[in-house]
Amino acid sequence: MLSALDRKLLRDLRGMLGQAVMIALVVSAGVATWIESRTLLASLETTRDQFYERNNFADVFAKAKRAPNALSERVAELPGVARVETRIVEGVNLDVPGLDEPAVGTLISLPENREPVLNRVYLRRGRRLAPGRDDEVLASEKFVDANHLRVGDSVTAILNGRKKTLRIVGVVLSPEYVFMVKPGDLVPDPKRFGVFWMQEEALEMAFDMDGAFNDLAVGLAREADLEETLFRIDQLLEPYGGIGAYGRKDQLSHLLLTNDIDGLKVHGTVAPTIFLSVAAFLLNVVLSRVLALQREQIAALKAFGYSNVQIGWHYLKLVLLIILLGSAIGIPGGAFLARVFTQMIALVYQYPDLIIVLKPSVVATGVAAAGGAATLGAIGSIWQAVRVAPAEAMRPEPPASFKPSFFERIGMGAWVPNVARMIIRQLERRPARSVISVFAIALSVAIIIVGQFLQDAVDFTMEQQFFRVQRFDMMVATIEPDTPDILYELQHAPGVLRAEPLRTVSARLHNGQHERRVSLVGLPEGGQLFRLVDSSGAVYPPPTGGLMLSAKLARLLHVEAGGVVRVETLEGQRPDEDVPVISLIDDLQGLNAYTTLDGLNRFMGEGPRINAAYLQTDSELKLQTFRDLKDTPKVASVTVKRNALESFHDTVAKNLGTMKKINLFFACIIAVGVVYNSARIALSERSRELATLRVVGFTRGEISTILLGELGLLTLVALPFGWVMGYGFAWGLTAMVDQEVFRFPLVVERSTYGIATSVVLAASAASGLLVRRSLDHLDLIAVLKSRD
Repeated sequence: MLSALDRKLLRDLRGMLGQAVMIALVVSAGVATWIESRTLLASLETTRDQFYERNNFADVFAKAKRAPNALSERVAELPGVARVETRIVEGVNLDVPGLDEPAVGTLISLPENREPVLNRVYLRRGRRLAPGRDDEVLASEKFVDANHLRVGDSVTAILNGRKKTLRIVGVVLSPEYVFMVKPGDLVPDPKRFGVFWMQEEALEMAFDMDGAFNDLAVGLAREADLEETLFRIDQLLEPYGGIGAYGRKDQLSHLLLTNDIDGLKVHGTVAPTIFLSVAAFLLNVVLSRVLALQREQIAALKAFGYSNVQIGWHYLKLVLLIILLGSAIGIPGGAFLARVFTQMIALVYQYPDLIIVLKPSVVATGVAAAGGAATLGAIGSIWQAVRVAPAEAMRPEPPASFKPSFFERIGMGAWVPNVARMIIRQLERRPARSVISVFAIALSVAIIIVGQFLQDAVDFTMEQQFFRVQRFDMMVATIEPDTPDILYELQHAPGVLRAEPLRTVSARLHNGQHERRVSLVGLPEGGQLFRLVDSSGAVYPPPTGGLMLSAKLARLLHVEAGGVVRVETLEGQRPDEDVPVISLIDDLQGLNAYTTLDGLNRFMGEGPRINAAYLQTDSELKLQTFRDLKDTPKVASVTVKRNALESFHDTVAKNLGTMKKINLFFACIIAVGVVYNSARIALSERSRELATLRVVGFTRGEISTILLGELGLLTLVALPFGWVMGYGFAWGLTAMVDQEVFRFPLVVERSTYGIATSVVLAASAASGLLVRRSLDHLDLIAVLKSRD
C-alpha cells in the first residue's frame, strides 16, 4: 500500500508530467547512445577476436621476391615462433562477366591435402578445392555477391602474362580480409576487387615458383618479442628480396578495423556524457523550482515528524522515477540503434556472423550513469531545501530583487518598450540560470553542427582527393618495375589522351627510435594528373634533393621540415642513407613520402624505372581502353577513379546520412527539452505576475510575448555561442580521428550553421507553442489566491 509521501510523489509527477517527459527523453538519448556504442563495440571486438582465433589469424606477415621453402624451417626455429605458413600471393588483372572495366584480384595459394595452419578460410557455400585441379578457386564472398556470381561461374585472369579461366567452386571469408580494401583505396570496392585461393601447385607452375614462396605468415607464442622476431625474419628474407616483416597491427584489414573501433570508443564516451550532463542540469533547475514552490509543504512535513532524510529521499525518488522513465525508453532505443549500426557495418566488414549481445552489465552501467548524473544534479537543490528550519520554511519565499535593467541604468530605458524591459529585468534577476539555459541551447546547436560537419568533411575530402589531387581517369600498375617503354605502350592504347609515370618503393623511415614503414612515391616533375595538394588547396611540386612528408608522418617520426630521416629501402639493392626533409604537406590520407621520379631512381641506384602510370582517357572510347588493358600482359591492376568515387560515396555517404538523422533527432530532443522546461519553469514562477497583468488589461498575446520573449532572447543569444561550440567540437573531433589511414579536414560550411540555427529555432518555436497553450488556459482566480 502506498504511503502518504508516495501518493504525494505521484501527484507531483502528474503535475509536472510534460517537463518530466522532456527530461526523460534527454535521459533516454544518453542511455541509448551508451547502450548502442558499447553493444556495438563489444560485438565488433567479440566477433573479431572469435573469428581470428577460430581461423588462426597470423601475428606476423612478410613478403619476399622468391625464397626457398626450406627457409621456413629456419623461421620456425626463431625464439617465440609457434607456427609458420609459406604461401604464394600474386596480384592479377581480372576479366569479370558483366563488368566492362578490368577488375583487380589477389591470388593466394592453399596447400594441398591439408588446411593451412594460419589464416584459414571459412567456407560459406560451395566446396573446398579438389586435389590436382589447377583451374578451381575459392572466392571472397563480397566479390561474388557484388558481381552477381554463383558457385560454378568463371572469371578470366592474366597469370604471369597468360590468360587463364578460373572456376569458382566455393565462396569463403578470411580473417585477412575482414575489411577488404585494395591498397591505395579509401573504402572497399568489392565489385572490382576480389581475393581468390588456388591450389599451391597451380600457382607454383603459373608464376615459376616451384619449391619457393613469396609470402610468409607467422604465429607467435605468448612470450614472443615482436620487434626482435621482425628483425630476425628480415635478416633471413633479405637475401631473397624481402621487403620488410610487419606485425598484425600494421596489416591493412586489421588496421582499418582497429581505427573504426577506436572511433567508436570516443563516440561511446562523448555523446552519453553530453546528454546526461544536460539531463542533470534540467533536473537541477526543475527540482529547484518544485522545492521553492513547496516550501510550506516541506515545513508541514517536518512539523508532522518527517526527518530530513525521509523528505530528501521523497524528492530524490521523483528524480529516480524520471530516470527510470528515460531508461525504459533508452534501453530499447539503444538496442534498436545497435541493430541499425550493425546492419551498416555488415555492408563493409566480412564476418560469418556479427555477434550482437545486449549485455546486462552494459544496460546496468548506462542506467547507473544516468542515475548518478541525475543525483548529482539534484542533490544540491534537495539538501538546500530540506535543511531549512520549519519556521523559516513556513514563510513565503523572499521576493526577488527588483532593480533597473542595464539599459535603464545607462539612460536608454525610454527607448526600450515596456514588455522588453520586463523581459530584460527577469533575465538579469537570475543570471546563473540564464547563462546555463543559454549554454544548454547552444549545446544543441553544437551537436547539429558536429553532425553536419562530418558531411562537410567528407564532401571536402571527395572534392580534394578525387578532383584536386587525382586528376587522372585511371591508374595502371605493372607487375614489376619496368623501363619507360611501358609508358609508351599505354600512351598508344585506344582512348588514352595522356599518360604520366610514377614509381613506388617500400621503405622504412627512421628518426632515432621512431620509425614507420611507408611507400616512397616518385612523381614526374611538371606532372598534372596527380598533384600534391594540402588541405588549404595549395599545390606543391615534388621536392628535388629530398623528401616531402605527410604532416602526420612527420609528427609520428618527430621530425620537422629541414630535418633528416634515415631511409631504409626494402627493394632492389636496398640502399640505406640519410635524406633531408625538404617540406611537409597536410594531406588527408595515409602516411606518404614524396620525391621526384628521377631522384627516386637515382637513390635506388637504377636507371629509369616505373611501376605505375596515371592515364587521362577519352570517355567515348573507354570500352576499347578497357579491352586493351585487359589484354596487356605487364598490367597487374587497373583502378578507375570514377568507380572509386562511387564506392566512396555509396559506403561513406549512406552511413553518414543515417548518423546525421540520429544526431538531428537527439539535438532536437535537447533543444525542445531545454526550451520547454525553461518556459514551464518561467510560467510557474511568474504565473501570479502574468495573471495580474491579465487582470489589469494586458491581452493574452502581450503576456505571451513577455514569457516567450524571454525564451526567444535566450535562444538568440545562444546561437552564436552554439556556432563557436560546434566549431570547437568539430576541431576536437578532427584531433581525435587524426589517424594514420584517414584524417578529417576541419571544414564547416556556412550552410551547416544555417541548418543548425533553423533546427534549433524550429524546436524552440514548437516548445513555445506548447507553453502558449498552457498560458491561454491560465486560471486567473486560482493563481491570484494569496499564498501567505
